[in-house]
Amino acid sequence: MSHSPVRIGPRWPRFGRFVEQLVRPIYNHRYRRFQVLGSDAPETNAMRRQLAAKLARGETLCLVGLGLVTHNSGTSLVEVSQERGICILSNDEEERFTAVKHCAEYPRHSLEALERRLRETGRTPRDVDAWLLTWDYPKLTPLAVRAVVEELPQSRRLLDSEVLPEFRFDNLADRVRDGVQQLRQQFALPPKMAIFSMPHHDNHAAGSYVMSPFGQSSEPVMIVVLDGFGDEGAISLYEVRDGQLRVLQKNYSLNDSLGAYYSMLSSAKGGWSPLSSEGRFMGAAAWGNGDRLSNPFYKQLRQIFYLGANGEVSINRRMANWQCAGHAAPFGQDLIEVIGEPIPMERLWNPDAVLCVDQVQHCAVTRERVDIAAAVQLVFEDAVFHIVDHMIRTTGNDRLIMTGGSALNCLCNMRLIEKYNADWYSRSLGKTTQLQLWTPPIPGDAGVTIGAACHLAMQVGGRPQEPLRHAFQCGFAPTTSEIDAALQSADDIGWEPLGNVHEPAQREEIADLLALILSQNGVIGLFQGAAETGPRALGHRSILANPCNPRTRENINLSVKAREAIRPLAPMVTRRAAEQFFDLSPGAAINDYCAYDYMVLTVNARPEAFACIPAVIHEDGTARIQIVRPEIDPFCHAFLEAMGRRLGAEVSVNTSLNVGTPIVQTPVQALEFLRRAKASTGLFLIGNDGEVRMAWHAVDSSSKDGGRQLRQHLAAWRHTTSVREIG
Repeated sequence: MSHSPVRIGPRWPRFGRFVEQLVRPIYNHRYRRFQVLGSDAPETNAMRRQLAAKLARGETLCLVGLGLVTHNSGTSLVEVSQERGICILSNDEEERFTAVKHCAEYPRHSLEALERRLRETGRTPRDVDAWLLTWDYPKLTPLAVRAVVEELPQSRRLLDSEVLPEFRFDNLADRVRDGVQQLRQQFALPPKMAIFSMPHHDNHAAGSYVMSPFGQSSEPVMIVVLDGFGDEGAISLYEVRDGQLRVLQKNYSLNDSLGAYYSMLSSAKGGWSPLSSEGRFMGAAAWGNGDRLSNPFYKQLRQIFYLGANGEVSINRRMANWQCAGHAAPFGQDLIEVIGEPIPMERLWNPDAVLCVDQVQHCAVTRERVDIAAAVQLVFEDAVFHIVDHMIRTTGNDRLIMTGGSALNCLCNMRLIEKYNADWYSRSLGKTTQLQLWTPPIPGDAGVTIGAACHLAMQVGGRPQEPLRHAFQCGFAPTTSEIDAALQSADDIGWEPLGNVHEPAQREEIADLLALILSQNGVIGLFQGAAETGPRALGHRSILANPCNPRTRENINLSVKAREAIRPLAPMVTRRAAEQFFDLSPGAAINDYCAYDYMVLTVNARPEAFACIPAVIHEDGTARIQIVRPEIDPFCHAFLEAMGRRLGAEVSVNTSLNVGTPIVQTPVQALEFLRRAKASTGLFLIGNDGEVRMAWHAVDSSSKDGGRQLRQHLAAWRHTTSVREIG
């Protein structure tokens, strides 16, 4: 790397701030013209006072969070009352209905689901007390203008919407206007009805706090929000005391961003498009050299960040170039000298560009790339440690919520609770405690719809009374008639009724059938209830497989999911199995280790796990586990207990029910999975009344047998069970 000096901060900071202040009233006026009001508008403050008074009178508030025209659009419905506190009723993600990942279109389908939910509670859209946008658009647009101006003239390339495909700033105000007009037309809302903009990172913080197991305690809680960027920067720190969300620090920069760093490097060196690259690259890091002393790229790559006083993290703008050209030319020359040229945007997802660990053992180029992935992960962790260290030393607290899209880095989450353990608190602060960490199941922008409503709820006096118990809040549980209609309309799908899982004896027997099929290395999709919200399948839209077969990962990745071999498989486990096979951290112990319920925190495997359940242990000896609770998901828990009887481990592979699409939402989409997954054995579909249908793709091909093996398992099972064939 050349010995040019580090450049911290923008080229023209004062000019950038001047232009931001100059255009802010212009954009405030522009958004106000179509009744989109900023978070500090007088009308917004008046609305808060009005709703606080209504809540104080004992009335119930109905709040809607609305992701309108940015990626992960959707809606949430939240009720607030003195008696029940803040209650999250739903979080409908538009991508599930459209089958378009990270959908950024107007959320028509999610709003139709919202209207149904309102109707079921005796309300109409006109009864909503506040419609709340997930971004403070009157602040976001001027901040984006500043980001361009402060790096001129090189930053002119940012005016091309194609260089930042994950977030389009072009014509943003016009697209918000059009979305608001569609909303009013769809629900015949008053033309002058205000729509309120809520600060993006505040929404992440508030929603995560309301969902957390810390919300009912009087103890103070730290919250760190890290993502690509918000409307007031990319790094925000908070503390909650006595139910009040207090901002400690915001960096007011779109470019000094840990999320942008990880997104840019994972895409440009992994070969995947933004928003799809980060998790894959984190998986690749496990195959690389994770030792800071010997990784060949770490020492030089760490210079990409300046770690300053008070937890400050700044990008080295001689290494980074995304602040000038986005994904079109993300690396400066100094970074190219360290990790090589970026993969051009037009080659992303090209099979010759995508990182493939099948070649690690015999391909020096691939070995280099996974070592780069490991170095990127280590440098990311360094920066997160720097921020959290500052937070802990400043506040003296021991409860931490990590949220924002970057909080999906479940490996970093594990490293945090390893680092800030009881020894660290005793040595550094003289306290007898340790860090307790929690991350919500939807820390990214799919969850910020909930956050917008929860943020306002907290501002007007609402308080969380119950922590989140599950994430099954997207869409509606399918009826048996809907499932049967989908099956009967599909000529290439065979199916059989199995019984009813609402009847305890039949639940146990049907769970045993599922375990029998998996014990014979079958691969079964499970479709039941409302879908999970967030990026992880948690038993309602899951693919299940044998964790004891070391070839299961290869089979799932190659022949079922049609994805990179680099991808690990995660386990769902009973509470007993979690303790048997994994070193559960004391830093995740609150509420009986509920931090492990959502696959957002990795854990180190015990020695016996490597021998017994190798398919769900990643290359670095970790697993991203989900603990299944019998009171939350009785059928999955019964199935895991049956796996224990069949295979000696109350564990199953659990990966999302999809093939190259978002997690499936409807019975029709679930049947399409059966067709697309080459090596899927079958599908269990459970209606809201408990009736179970077992389906298979009734075609003969090189990878499918028309369901013969599945029906053989069914016939053998029926000889030994009280559940009989239903005519």
